[in-house]
Amino acid sequence: MPVAKDTPLRNVHERLGATMTDFAGWLMPLRYGSETAEHKAVRSSAALFDLSHMGEIAITGPGAGEALDYALVGWLSRVNPGRARYTMLCAPDGGILDDLVVYRQSEDKYLVVANAANTAVVLPELVKRVGSGATVTDETGSTALIAIQGPNGSSILSRLASIDLSGIKYYAGAYGRVAGRDAWIARTGYTGEDGFEIFCAPDDAEHVWTALAESGTESGGLPPAGLAARDTLRLEAGMPLYGNELGPDMTPYEAGLGRVVKLDKAGDFVGRAALESRASSGPQRSLIGLIGGSRRVPRHGYSVLSADGTAIGSVTSGAPSPTLGKPIAMAYVTGDVSAPGSGTLGIDVRGKTEPATLTELPFYKRGKQA
Repeated sequence: MPVAKDTPLRNVHERLGATMTDFAGWLMPLRYGSETAEHKAVRSSAALFDLSHMGEIAITGPGAGEALDYALVGWLSRVNPGRARYTMLCAPDGGILDDLVVYRQSEDKYLVVANAANTAVVLPELVKRVGSGATVTDETGSTALIAIQGPNGSSILSRLASIDLSGIKYYAGAYGRVAGRDAWIARTGYTGEDGFEIFCAPDDAEHVWTALAESGTESGGLPPAGLAARDTLRLEAGMPLYGNELGPDMTPYEAGLGRVVKLDKAGDFVGRAALESRASSGPQRSLIGLIGGSRRVPRHGYSVLSADGTAIGSVTSGAPSPTLGKPIAMAYVTGDVSAPGSGTLGIDVRGKTEPATLTELPFYKRGKQA
């Protein structure tokens, strides 16, 4: 069995007493203590995440934008330098191979950020689709990624950043320095809170992490947070996870993300015909939100039941919600049960039907909750 790869912050995590786990071939911190406390820190103040396991792929050259227009479902050539887009890499049949964030870092350079588990799929697929239209470079090994997420994140980072963070809008980024080290600073994240993601050289990662942690002491602390808290945060925010809500057996329309498919862009792109057909016929399944009516937690793969006990779908993600104080889940279902007023459904939790109330996604939105 292959040995899990270390991120540049492995020694930091061990000093902090993290519980480590193998995730997508990387040795990553699962939690440092209480994952609930880490979750709540992000909602109330801020926390630090090591995301260096994510894949970074640079697409460069005068034809980079047009090449990505063909390779991805988004219209990347229309993204202004300094801005970012959430988009997807789809197969010819419309199935999702990965969901991506793409930054246009300059006129002729884009940075594609892929999920760690899918980098080995995304990289060769981009090479094939881009062809001679641009240069594709794997920058995963030469990039560390640190996220600071939460309402206090901006003020903590501003003490160390060489640029005015107020000028960086959501889904935008800029080159600058953090604690004296070169970085790409982006206002993006996967938690439902305001925050920043800092791309820097691996050799600079520990310096940047430590400086951020020290800056956080002036704001009441900046604890580290692991993968467990990141998962409950993104679930509350209704953000899909590849392998759960997204995969090759579904299109963006099933996931309620048809808006990322730019059918109005010029020219062909991989999956266009299949996605046009799905857009006109409608999704075969719907992604819904459920709030549990008991303390028993719905988990991935549990059956969703209609009022008469008929299985109509399955849970894709489920967990106790630290913010709501109740179990929550996302699930794919067939039929019209996702319609408003469809009432209470059931979830088969280890042989017992537990009630669950249908709710709109997300469960949590800054200043609001389901």
